[in-house]
Amino acid sequence: MGIPLRQQVKVGAYIVKQHLMGRKRYPLVLMLEPLFKCNLACAGCGKIDYPDPILNKRLSVEECLDAVDQCGAPVVAIAGGEPLLHKEMPQIVEGILARGKIIILCTNALLLQKRIGDYKPHPRFTWDIHLDGDKDQHDWAVSQAGVYERAVAALKDAKARGFRVAINATLFNNADPERMARFFDDVTTMNVDAIMVSPGYAYERAPDQQHFLNRRKTKELFRGIFARGKGKGWKMGNSPLFLDFLSGNQTYACTPWGNPTRNVFGWQRPCYLLGEGYAKTFQELMETTDWDKYGVGNYEKCADCMVHSGFEATAVVDAVKRPWKALAVQMRGPKTDGDFAPEIDISKQRPAEFVFSRHVEKTMAELAHEPKRGAKHGGTAPPMAAE
Repeated sequence: MGIPLRQQVKVGAYIVKQHLMGRKRYPLVLMLEPLFKCNLACAGCGKIDYPDPILNKRLSVEECLDAVDQCGAPVVAIAGGEPLLHKEMPQIVEGILARGKIIILCTNALLLQKRIGDYKPHPRFTWDIHLDGDKDQHDWAVSQAGVYERAVAALKDAKARGFRVAINATLFNNADPERMARFFDDVTTMNVDAIMVSPGYAYERAPDQQHFLNRRKTKELFRGIFARGKGKGWKMGNSPLFLDFLSGNQTYACTPWGNPTRNVFGWQRPCYLLGEGYAKTFQELMETTDWDKYGVGNYEKCADCMVHSGFEATAVVDAVKRPWKALAVQMRGPKTDGDFAPEIDISKQRPAEFVFSRHVEKTMAELAHEPKRGAKHGGTAPPMAAE
């Protein structure tokens, strides 16, 4: 298993504390997006097609650390955009570590070798390098040739410098179980500390809507992969019960508040992938979001979602409540044959509402009347052509 024991203990103790305090909803992972700008233009990404004034916005160090303090989650996943384009990212990481948090810094690794000297290895810090398959598969996924080789070179360099390094693979409907199993073999020989996986989800802003998985294809794909991985020692970075869920063996409801998102718009409702409104504070997000409107069975947009940002928290809480269940899956691996667990009924889900463009228009209007400020102060930064 690719999750360090001290991290498991830290998160488990946090969950037990929340239950003892009688809290029904609480966060596990803060999804922090300090910027949307990226140095890639992946076809499956819905972040890079914002207007330039939004792409040039940054959260300041102070705003990022305030989000960490407001949320209180034990884990912070820093995503984007490409986080290494943020010139103050070293200070953000340092400030989060000083607060005792676990950090997963997601990166496409194109700038990693150039910037790695600004960071120090730490047991609570992980580079999470995006690799969506072997060379051809990954370069297709990111819509640019040569990215896989640069990412692997950066991965090996980071390992040589003593950093904890994971890979993060998002799988699409053209993924082949045999090919993905060989890829997991390959990264295992690179001595990665964890392999994190998630199925791609067709959220509305993604330019390419043709290559996302539905729920049945997701289950069949992951069963095929894990059937080929038995006994190979893959260090999976997801919780065992989440992997069992991906393989169709658990009936889980979404826990959108488990991975709340803070980005340049604010606190995103209801989750990392659906932007249907924004709150000014974490407390406002938790207290004023109608959580029962969302999730599989409740909302058409959620019908095919099995993504970690919605279901990993559900699986982790289940593991803490029933550790024997998680241990059994960890020992034998996900079940790869037999009937699938029952699906949640979607016959009464409400229809999709396509409202995201309103938030873009609102932000653009606000920016038009906002004095120009440097990125250091959380405002609009000049384009980073030099990057």
